[in-house]
Amino acid sequence: MKLVAGNSNRPLAEAISTYLNVPLAKAQVRRFADMEVFVEIQENVRGEDTFIIQSTSYPTNDHLMELLIITDALRRASARRITAVIPYFGYARQDRKPAARTPISAKLVANIIAHAGVDRVLTLDLHAGQIQGFFDIPTDNLFAAPTLARDIKDHLDGGNRMVVSPDVGGVVRARALAKRIDAPLAIVDKRRERPGESEVMNIIGDVSGRSCILMDDIVDSGGTLVNAADALLANGAKEVYAYITHGVLSGGAVARIAGSRLKELVITDSIMPTEAVKVAHNIRVISIAQLMGEAIGRTATESSVSSLFD
Repeated sequence: MKLVAGNSNRPLAEAISTYLNVPLAKAQVRRFADMEVFVEIQENVRGEDTFIIQSTSYPTNDHLMELLIITDALRRASARRITAVIPYFGYARQDRKPAARTPISAKLVANIIAHAGVDRVLTLDLHAGQIQGFFDIPTDNLFAAPTLARDIKDHLDGGNRMVVSPDVGGVVRARALAKRIDAPLAIVDKRRERPGESEVMNIIGDVSGRSCILMDDIVDSGGTLVNAADALLANGAKEVYAYITHGVLSGGAVARIAGSRLKELVITDSIMPTEAVKVAHNIRVISIAQLMGEAIGRTATESSVSSLFD
């Protein structure tokens, strides 16, 4: 097995390497003066089972190009199999045509990755489950729910917890977490007036006196979480936490979360946290290195990956 790391999330790649007790392959991923990506694999990978660890997070296009060029370098170096380990899959929110003459970019990116020479994909909490079918190669979509559930059990009072979906579309994901921690479920009914803004309309479920846990796959601007927290507290919730897999946190999101009434936002390190995230008083990062590492190890030995979530 060979692990190759791009530049998107080196700390996560190193943590996965430590978990598997497999050193990262010697490779150079750098830029020319005009910002072209250059890759050189500096050790023999002929006949090896190779895994590229690379989130396509900000800057998304740069990190996607790195993934594609690393793939091409490995393919031309005669690697036996190339698995793209993509903890955060960018473009996942463009999974359908919301209006006439718009692209389905998630499918386009899936095609590009497959045509570059990737043999299989390992990713985490896709924004929409159908994206798994966008790839014409074997694709494993891992779930962060077990990792989040363990953290919730360690940090929150068991008898008073309630899982809350911040919108109707996230009910399935929230219900799965609620089942794992044996907690009831509530739903925030909101109406989005324009992209990046949301207006909370109603809370479905009795949240009075509860420690509410907002559960979602992506936090970007943070507006939905802040509005949902305010609505839950207005409806009698004792306190509000948020457990989100991918902390995109673009623009002024960190400041918005820090100034909100959220008790704590917990995100994974699928996207490398910025300095602002690290110093925010109510944002905490937990690692998915063990989950990703175990899935990589099972893929290499042709063992069951789905049994990780039984």
